[in-house]
Amino acid sequence: MEYAVYLQLIVVLAAIFVGAKVGGIGLGIFGMIGMAILVFVFNVPPGEAPIEVMLMIVAVITAASALQSAGGLDYLVKVAEKILRKNPESITFLGPIVCYVFTFLAGTGH
Repeated sequence: MEYAVYLQLIVVLAAIFVGAKVGGIGLGIFGMIGMAILVFVFNVPPGEAPIEVMLMIVAVITAASALQSAGGLDYLVKVAEKILRKNPESITFLGPIVCYVFTFLAGTGH
């Protein structure tokens, strides 16, 4: 019985690794394949869907899409570029600050 837990861990890690190598939607597809293997081969009961997390993801995607359509993301990128190009000697400190402000203003930092 102990070997089954390790085998399940290998299946999960393999699905994540292959999905990350494929990239994009491939990560989700291989995650789904890994879950299907756990459910149908190892008889692991699936948990409940994380509805709150899914709604947060929808809210972030909606906010980012609206910002992109209005031209706000392009504006934020231009402002960030100006700040970083003006102060290249401080990029180690300014980079994380600009990234934080960027994600906060883009709606993904909440």
